[in-house]
Amino acid sequence: MTTNTEEKTGEFRKEHYPLFRISRKILLASIGAFAIAQDEIEDFIDKLVDRGEIAEKDGKKLFQEVMERRKEHFQGREDEMRKRIESVLDHLNIPTKSEIEELTKKVTVLSKKIDELKKVQGGLEKE
Repeated sequence: MTTNTEEKTGEFRKEHYPLFRISRKILLASIGAFAIAQDEIEDFIDKLVDRGEIAEKDGKKLFQEVMERRKEHFQGREDEMRKRIESVLDHLNIPTKSEIEELTKKVTVLSKKIDELKKVQGGLEKE
C-alpha cells in the first residue's frame, strides 16, 4: 500500500527525470571538454618548448597562467549555473537540500515531544 507522499515522490521522479538526465549529460560533457582542452593546451605548450620558441620554465609558467584563467572563468560559469538550477528548482517548487534538512530536524524535535507526551499521558492513566 503506497501513501500519498510515496505516490507524489514517484510522480516527481517520473515527471522530472528527463530534466536531471539532461543536466547530468551537460555536466559530464563539460567535464570532458575541460579535460580535453587542458590536454590540448599542455600539448601546445610542449610543442612550443620542443621547437625552442619558449623556455621550459616559461612554458610551465604559461600553463599555470592559462589554467588559473580557465579556473576563474569556470568559477563564474559555475556560479551562474548554480543560480539557474536554483531558479529552475524554485520554479518547479522542489525543496532544496537545506530545506529538507531543516524539516527533518523539525520532525525529529516534534517526534521527541510526542514521545515525551505519550510517556506523561501513560503515567497519568496508571494513577
